[in-house]
Amino acid sequence: FYSAHRYGQAIDLYTQAIELNSQNAVYWANRSLAHTKLEEYGSAIQDATKAIEGYYRRGAAYLAMGKFKEALKDFQQVKRICPNDPDATKKLKECEKAVMKLKFEEAISVPESERRSVADSIDYRTIKVEPQYLGAKIEGDVVTLDFVKKMMDDFKNQKCLHKRYAFQIVLQMREMLQALPSLVDINVPDGSLLTVCGDVHGQFYDLINIFELNGLPSEENPYLFNGDFVDRGSFSVEVILTLFAFKCMCPSAIYLARGNHESKSMNKIYGFEGEVRSKLSETFVELFAEVFCYLPLAHVINQKVFVVHGGLFSVDGVKLSDIRAIDRFCEPPEE
Repeated sequence: FYSAHRYGQAIDLYTQAIELNSQNAVYWANRSLAHTKLEEYGSAIQDATKAIEGYYRRGAAYLAMGKFKEALKDFQQVKRICPNDPDATKKLKECEKAVMKLKFEEAISVPESERRSVADSIDYRTIKVEPQYLGAKIEGDVVTLDFVKKMMDDFKNQKCLHKRYAFQIVLQMREMLQALPSLVDINVPDGSLLTVCGDVHGQFYDLINIFELNGLPSEENPYLFNGDFVDRGSFSVEVILTLFAFKCMCPSAIYLARGNHESKSMNKIYGFEGEVRSKLSETFVELFAEVFCYLPLAHVINQKVFVVHGGLFSVDGVKLSDIRAIDRFCEPPEE
């Protein structure tokens, strides 16, 4: 229609498209151009404004998802239309910096097959515990209920767990999770209960409240936490160490599934990475990222109830056998 100069018909068709999908900035931009050709400048300005908002909102969404290359394209478009907008300029610089960092990391990256596990470089037994440390301690190799209770009390009083014991817990979890399938079957005997919990997101005191109301995890009182243990809240380290410690204490007391926030991209944006770096160390950032890749993806309770984070699949015909066959030991794909 543009090449035939039939701008009125183009406007009608773009109007129909906008009614179907008003979030598509391209539709608004193209209808604005058609209005301009017909010298309908007021309508052109309105549509152009909508287009700018669309690019901005989509760019902000891409940025929040860690899709920096896609976000960069949208903010470049906003910058072209609104060159003096300070917020668009700030977002554009943020995207440019992130994309440059990605390119640098790609340039120096080692092939997956040649990478060493960060766990191979850690020997927690060589880490000395200072005499003045009065917090929770693991005696030998066994995580006990007394240790977990003491650790939770320390966390409630905003005291830190010694790095030696934090390493010990996370490394034990790594070994345990590595042996699990991608889909875990849970058997709940008749007369018994299993408590299923959703996103905790670093809310340690909410987690403690759950345990106070419903009892601590045990073989007789098992829990399934269905992902998103970390990010957003300020006590993600305390949450994940508590959940991991219970799993080390009694594997059948607690089941853990991977959520979308158990991933590098989300942890970088929503706070867990920075919190770990502040409370523990850079090595723990790498270790948690690796261990999160070992978390199971889904659970089936008594061959009847399917539990997975994030909902069902975008395609039909997915079978439990397909999920069992997934090689989960990686970061989640873009799609």
